[in-house]
Amino acid sequence: MAFPIENDAINLGILLVVLAVIFKTLTLKSFAKFYRYVPALLLCYFIPAILNSIGLISHESGDRLYYVASRFLLPASLVLLCINIDLKGVLKLGPKALIMFATSTVSIIIGAPIALWLIGQLEPTLLTDQGAESIWRGLATIAGSWIGGGANQTAMKEIYGASDTLFSAMIVVDVVVANIWMAFLLYGAGISDKLDTRLKADNTAIGDLKHRIEKQQLANARIPNFTDIMMILGVGFGMVAIAHALSDSIAPSIKASITSVLESDPESGWRLFTSFGSAFFWLVVFATIGGVVLSFTKFRKLEDAGASKFGSAFLYVLVATIGLHMDIGQLIREWEVFKYIISIGFIWIIIHIAILLLVGKLIKAPFFFIAVGSQANIGGAASAPIVASAFSPALAPVGVLLAVLGYAVGTFGAIACAILMQSLVM
Repeated sequence: MAFPIENDAINLGILLVVLAVIFKTLTLKSFAKFYRYVPALLLCYFIPAILNSIGLISHESGDRLYYVASRFLLPASLVLLCINIDLKGVLKLGPKALIMFATSTVSIIIGAPIALWLIGQLEPTLLTDQGAESIWRGLATIAGSWIGGGANQTAMKEIYGASDTLFSAMIVVDVVVANIWMAFLLYGAGISDKLDTRLKADNTAIGDLKHRIEKQQLANARIPNFTDIMMILGVGFGMVAIAHALSDSIAPSIKASITSVLESDPESGWRLFTSFGSAFFWLVVFATIGGVVLSFTKFRKLEDAGASKFGSAFLYVLVATIGLHMDIGQLIREWEVFKYIISIGFIWIIIHIAILLLVGKLIKAPFFFIAVGSQANIGGAASAPIVASAFSPALAPVGVLLAVLGYAVGTFGAIACAILMQSLVM
């Protein structure tokens, strides 16, 4: 067999085998300590990156696989992840849970431009427009991840056109910073009673919530049958078709209008909204809205049969295809830029923590709501349940509930964050 491999079918098979091995070992006790320190998502990205860096898979094949995954699997993932949103259930969590979730989201949106501006005073080139290498474009992908999840992150990469090298650096920053913060949250869960005392918070409602969720879990769970599977695929990709049709109709006219304005006035404020002319932008928006709308219909019951699991599977395939664009050697060569990016990441998370603790103290929110509200944004549906279950296994669905809400607002929050960062660029 000639290398690099050009056959898309062979390369897709390699990626799926890699994903299967990762998630199989994730269930083995012998790998428990390994995965305690190395997130599975990181492996899903870096193993394909290694295959690309050593020249096993061709760039052209990687591009074709990524196109299919980003245009079909990503929007389907958004639909199936958002279809599980239970807004009534979210409201039942009470105002403090929602306030902490909203505070977490807002702190991420404003934290990035503040951190970028601060580091930009040390390295002014970070505040200059460098096209696909502009730092703000890469930071927008972290905003997508930290407010929503992996699907929102890759959507931001496509919308704002961050280079593959820049995106690779952002993946590292995302994983390193997010997992350090998660470690602190897990430690906090173990001393939550002491923290609640210092916050002067009443956590009796948490116990009531735990019992209510246990009953709900027993009532709804079921094993999917063949009809369920076909319905999940039909609803997911049916909404993707509608999203494509709408984006293809709207994007060209919006792009033409914005281009016309910028041609007559290049310094117009409309330059901050050039992404609105992207067909992919509207594809993501309509897929997200479609998933939320479906959550108000009987189709939401597809989650009982595992709709979000299909969405997660699509997402991991997408992550693997993104990994095929990463060149590890080039990332090492770009260390001078990377050190500034990691600095921005840590300042960003410190701003997030400071605002969270301040608001939590003011409204006397239980530490559970602070921790889960934060992790539902920063970690998403993969890790928010882990933090929630550290308080009690029955509370894991609360993490899922808020994380799924994050999927719905992730794209829009990240766009707001990107616009703020872009306004700093000269």
